[in-house]
Amino acid sequence: MVLSLGSIAARPQQVSNNEQIRFHTQQAQKFLRANQPEEAITEYRAIVRLDPKNVDALGNLGVLLYFQHDYIHAIPELDAALKLHPGLWKIQALLGISERRTGNYSAAITNLEKCFPKLEEMKVQIEVGMELVEMYSSQGQLDKAAGVVDLLRNKYPTDLSVLYASYRIHSDLAGEAMLSLSLVAPHSAEMYQVIAHELARQGQMKAATRNYREALKINPNLPGLHFELAEALNASDTPQEKEEAKKEYEAALSVNNFDEKSECRLGTIAYQAGDLQSSFAHYSRALQLQPDDPEANLGLAKDLMDKNENQKAQALLENAVHLDPTIAEAHYRLATIYRQEDRIADAKRELDEYQKFQKMKEKLTSIYEEMRSQPTP
Repeated sequence: MVLSLGSIAARPQQVSNNEQIRFHTQQAQKFLRANQPEEAITEYRAIVRLDPKNVDALGNLGVLLYFQHDYIHAIPELDAALKLHPGLWKIQALLGISERRTGNYSAAITNLEKCFPKLEEMKVQIEVGMELVEMYSSQGQLDKAAGVVDLLRNKYPTDLSVLYASYRIHSDLAGEAMLSLSLVAPHSAEMYQVIAHELARQGQMKAATRNYREALKINPNLPGLHFELAEALNASDTPQEKEEAKKEYEAALSVNNFDEKSECRLGTIAYQAGDLQSSFAHYSRALQLQPDDPEANLGLAKDLMDKNENQKAQALLENAVHLDPTIAEAHYRLATIYRQEDRIADAKRELDEYQKFQKMKEKLTSIYEEMRSQPTP
């Protein structure tokens, strides 16, 4: 028989603490099921008065107060539960967030740093991570903020809030590094290279090229410089600059014989010129240097298909889409091979993937072109 509140009040000496706790727990659960959190809070407070070390009641009370946005009163309850039972990571997360909401950044960072890697629920870990990112950023600790963002991005690569935070933090880091470089060495090759990189990112290739050339005058052996200039020149529509781009890729290899990306670009240039022998040689070496480069796998597969060595090409194409499922051309070429093998269902699947990623690529290109057309503030 379930006791009523009136019977407990009338016979307190006849009812044990355990029975009263059991009753209040049942009442709290009933109120929670009825979506009446304030009444449930009253019941959990009653339990804590009867048993100040009741971890479940303290934790539930703290959680309910937190979601009522009563952070000041949630903190002591959450803290008490955590002290009695360390390792309640979600409780520690809510405690840290509550502390931040009430302005105690030092305690908040301590608690959130401790629980962040232990959290298993996606929503909670992202929320805690974003709190840390905001606090680190406000204190100028961009490296720490980037570390949290990178961990979240590796774990939740499609979450929009994580992607935006990654963009913002890494943009801030780039801006900070650029400012420091401009103060330390404003006329260095590195400074010209950074300016050129930013201009190229904005689509201002002629201005970027000028700055890359200035950097080369100062230090022609600066790592990555020849490759970046080659990329800017290769984006041009003029045959003269295309030819110059080839020379810069070759120069990049003379500075760094292990420049796999330059090997890939030279392979592409040779393929487009119909020089399959050179293309095969460049892509083969690129693949030797970096077997997990999707571009090298696709490039060599194209050469092999032109030689009617489809079986070898198929293995490379399958590896390419495994490494990077967004490569539209690899899906198209796989569809071609599967169709020749009468693997109709596989061919249709790859063709669908090609069309999906091709449309995505076209949309992204349009967005980037629109962004570049906007005046810089």
